[in-house]
Amino acid sequence: MSKVDVFRGLHRSRLPGDPLVLPGPWDAVSARVCEEAGFPALATPSAGIAAALGHEDGSTPADEMFAAVARVCGAVDIPVSADVEGGYGLAPRELVERLLEAGAVGCNLEDSEKGTLKDPRRHADWLAEVRYAAGDRLFVNARVDTFAYGDGDPERAIERAALYVAAGADCVYPIGAPVDVLPLLRSGIQGPLNVLGRLDGEGPSPTELGGLGATRVTFGPGLQRRAARQLREIADSLQK
Repeated sequence: MSKVDVFRGLHRSRLPGDPLVLPGPWDAVSARVCEEAGFPALATPSAGIAAALGHEDGSTPADEMFAAVARVCGAVDIPVSADVEGGYGLAPRELVERLLEAGAVGCNLEDSEKGTLKDPRRHADWLAEVRYAAGDRLFVNARVDTFAYGDGDPERAIERAALYVAAGADCVYPIGAPVDVLPLLRSGIQGPLNVLGRLDGEGPSPTELGGLGATRVTFGPGLQRRAARQLREIADSLQK
């Protein structure tokens, strides 16, 4: 069975309270740590990689992002999905080929640009082109930015999600959706639902998010930021 088939299978028949938990490694070392911890798959965070490379979130050059993704994929044997933001202006076929060359089995693709929501129908058309170019070789996670940059109306998020699923998205990711609207999103969205988890102990656990409707839970740059804080504590301790 190919890695992408394994990855797809991890999203199927998830029981309530048992979501697929995907940590976000940003380099080869963090990827190996996550694999050794027993996670069945990984999901790279664009913001975490940006920080590790010295860039602001959203400003990583495409070549650097794909190179970083390739290092993560090459460091582990488990499937890796990659956050490639809005696709860096690449044509769908080139985007797909670069993801596959890097070793990724999936990708996050967001529906906003520089803090502004894209036209959902045009974005759906673009996703359909990505799906056509990829065939069944990539698991496409369509990010819905209604809660991040829109008016936060869950019905608008559901409408966007429906367009993206119809275009061939395998999963939908309404990033930043409030916890209390997750059951509504779950009831209105077909297929797997990606929910953003927190690592600061302030939000629901992955198990609780699964009970609210999450098929899978990712953490964005949370793991990298927490590791950076711990590294700072260690560095401070060396001066005492």
